[in-house]
Amino acid sequence: MSPKGHEDRIHGSKYPLINRFQEYLGEFVYGGIDGSVTTFAVVAGAAGATLDSAVVIILGFANLIADGFAMSVGSYLSTKSEKENYKKHENIEYWEVEHLPEKEKEEIRDIYRAKGFEGEILEQIVDTITADKDRWVDVMMKEELEMSEETKSPWAMGGVTFLSFLLFGFIPLLVYVLDYLKLMSADSPLFFYSSVLTGLVFMLIGYLKAMVTQTKIIRSMLETFFLGAAAAGLAYLVGDVLEGLFS
Repeated sequence: MSPKGHEDRIHGSKYPLINRFQEYLGEFVYGGIDGSVTTFAVVAGAAGATLDSAVVIILGFANLIADGFAMSVGSYLSTKSEKENYKKHENIEYWEVEHLPEKEKEEIRDIYRAKGFEGEILEQIVDTITADKDRWVDVMMKEELEMSEETKSPWAMGGVTFLSFLLFGFIPLLVYVLDYLKLMSADSPLFFYSSVLTGLVFMLIGYLKAMVTQTKIIRSMLETFFLGAAAAGLAYLVGDVLEGLFS
């Protein structure tokens, strides 16, 4: 595969819908990690305390809705704050370009002088950049303030986080819901089945995380699996200890 083909495959440049989804893939992955890990921790704690399916479902869905909503609100507010902060500094730069043009030109000159440009070439760069206010401000934002505009929608970020949290967080509860609906045999090892399904989810999320971070797939899958298993193990231990203390 050519380098161009490889780049298209990763970034989806030929497929706008895929490319649009990839913009939110990171949020989808981290929402899924949080949803699956925290819900499975609840399930593991309940299993350690030998609680029945109805209680596991109540605790699990309470976690899904409350924690999922809280995480989505956090994602929404974080993205919204980034956009507002960028806009605030952008307005300041527009004011400075309008009222202090010589000072701002000198700053552009200093920026590109530090990059190794000098003499006539430097002056051509300064003149070209400062000939357009929007371009001028854009350069100041990126080069002086090291800020890039957040293009993602706060509502979409919050929605993707909530959806991912619910989707992946429901998997550890699935067998308990089936058991409550009498669709599982009475002696089914529910926690074992839940663990297997959740383990597969951890591996899937690890794979998606590798796509986001461009790291080794196997390493990312194993890392996510063992971190999730460690959280669940601690929760199970706590549930078992507390059940012994209060029984």
